Amino acid sequence: MADPKGFLKVTERELPARRPVPVRIMDWKEVYEPGDSAVLRRQAGRCMDCGIPFCHKGCPLGNLIPEWNDLMWRGEGRAAIERLHATNNFPEFTGRLCPAPCEDSCVLGINQPAVTIKQVEVSIIDQAFGSGWVEPEPPERLTGKTIAVVGSGPAGLAAAQQLTRAGHTVAVYERDDRIGGLMRYGIPDFKMEKRHIEMRLRQMRDEGTRFRAGVQIGKDISWDELRARYDAVVVATGSTVPRELAIPGRDLAGVHFAMEYLVESNHAVAGDAVPNQISAEGKHVIVIGGGDTGADCIGTAHRQGALSVTNLAIGKQPPAERPEHQPWPTTPTIFEVSSAHEEGGEREYLASTVEFLSNNAGEVRALLVAETDFVDGRRVPKKGTEREIPADLVLIAMGFTGPEREWLDEQLGAGFTGRGNVERDAEYQSTVPGVFVAGDAGRGQSLIVWAIAEGRAAAASVDRYLMGETQLPSPVAPSDVAIGLQPA
Repeated sequence: MADPKGFLKVTERELPARRPVPVRIMDWKEVYEPGDSAVLRRQAGRCMDCGIPFCHKGCPLGNLIPEWNDLMWRGEGRAAIERLHATNNFPEFTGRLCPAPCEDSCVLGINQPAVTIKQVEVSIIDQAFGSGWVEPEPPERLTGKTIAVVGSGPAGLAAAQQLTRAGHTVAVYERDDRIGGLMRYGIPDFKMEKRHIEMRLRQMRDEGTRFRAGVQIGKDISWDELRARYDAVVVATGSTVPRELAIPGRDLAGVHFAMEYLVESNHAVAGDAVPNQISAEGKHVIVIGGGDTGADCIGTAHRQGALSVTNLAIGKQPPAERPEHQPWPTTPTIFEVSSAHEEGGEREYLASTVEFLSNNAGEVRALLVAETDFVDGRRVPKKGTEREIPADLVLIAMGFTGPEREWLDEQLGAGFTGRGNVERDAEYQSTVPGVFVAGDAGRGQSLIVWAIAEGRAAAASVDRYLMGETQLPSPVAPSDVAIGLQPA
């Protein structure tokens, strides 16, 4: 364990400061200042000898959190990254993008603020990259087996790295022009600069993983051709079909899905030419949806120079503290202020969108909204409470309903669950022999840490399928895999 009396001597969480709002909205760099090593060691020292570390179960990857907290406190950074990499291929991603369910189940969190697990994690990997400790781990021998991974998000990359290290020849196919999936084009740089993806890809290339960007499976290469070329296929295409808001005026100019907006912005930030880019500059912006994607839109709109930003959520405002019906160690729904919310704008709850209103040019000019009412368990607009909110740009960020089915259904013949996810068994194998499914494509919209965990577990199943046995770890229990098999 770390400092035996650390949690008694240091009772408060200390996190790196965010850069001043007027400064950071002028660029796309990450919002946090570099962490102070003394503060990080002090926070790692708060990790207590709790007997049963519930953080292990809170983390889908089963990260060995008390172990690397202890090593961080002792200043043994190289040993700390070895323990962290033992369960997590990409702590530079989770340390920036994961909502940290491990902290919700931290035993210290029963009566004190939880250990700053996520911040310690990202500091370990940043130190490791900066010190040259992240080195390629190529296999000692090749098996002669070939595997195609379709999709280069966290699930696909995790599966690819594990299978490459097991000695298989792995090719990752990505339809976009760069590798990274939604981490590349769905996540703004102010949350994670893309240099972190590039550093990890260099390691993977040196290990032997091959990358094929700009290739759409089903269009450029048919699924039948892919299966004929490779001994196994891993589908890791994510859950990318956005949830629609089918109300009058949906077809007006200026109403877009959040991901349309974020993808174009990320291309522009990367230096790409984006003709007729969707931009918030000089506009009144409304973001519908109170989740992480909505917050990404808010932060992006601020940096583009929006006149105003309003965030609408259909439900009630969550409480500031853990509610009684969500006791420790469950993950509570509480009111959070992200860096994007801190930068400005208005947040409105119990707001139901009734209609998009147009001007004479067929463009959105306002939203007609009403107070949300609860009738027989359903959320409906309350009559008589309608009002208009001016809007030049509306972004729909209401989540995703499943993977794109066009070619998976027609060409591959994969089965789908009642929830719209690709059907699979407890070994991650789809209804098509030799085709496996990992991440949001099979699980449904979820967390980055679940995607990496499923990528690792699916890799173990693929290795076992090809070789008869495996030494690859499988962090996800069969009962957790079955979440994608439940009926709607």
